[in-house]
Amino acid sequence: MTAAVAVMRSRVNCASGVVLISVLLYLGSWLIVYMKVEGALQALANGKRLQILEWLKEPRAHFPPQVDGDLVEDGVCGVFIARKLRVSQPTASEHLKILQQAGLIRAKRIKQWTFYKRNEGQIRKVKRAIAEEV
Repeated sequence: MTAAVAVMRSRVNCASGVVLISVLLYLGSWLIVYMKVEGALQALANGKRLQILEWLKEPRAHFPPQVDGDLVEDGVCGVFIARKLRVSQPTASEHLKILQQAGLIRAKRIKQWTFYKRNEGQIRKVKRAIAEEV
C-alpha cells in the first residue's frame, strides 16, 4: 500500500468517525428530548397534577398568604397544596414529586417547609417538543 492510499484511508476513517459521532450526538439529544416529553406526558396524565399546575400559574389567586416564603418568588407550601387538593400530605408529595421529576415544577426548601413553583422554561420546551412531534 502506498503512502497516499494510507493517508486517504485514514481521512475516510476519520471523516466516518466524525459523521458517526455527529449522528450519535443527534440521536442522544433526540432521545433526551423524547424521554422528557414522555415523562411530562405521564405526569400530565392525571387530573390532580394538572390542577396543581393550573393553581401554580396564579398562586396568589388560589392560595392564602404564607408566613415563610413568597407565593410567587418562592412557590407554594406543599401543605397548602395538599389541603387544596383535599388529599393527605404523602399523596400530595407523590404528585409533586412526579411533576418535579418531569421538570414541570421546582422545589425550594425554606426552614422545614418545601415550596413549589412552575418551571416555565421547561413547560415551554415540553409544549414546543409536543407540537413538533404531533
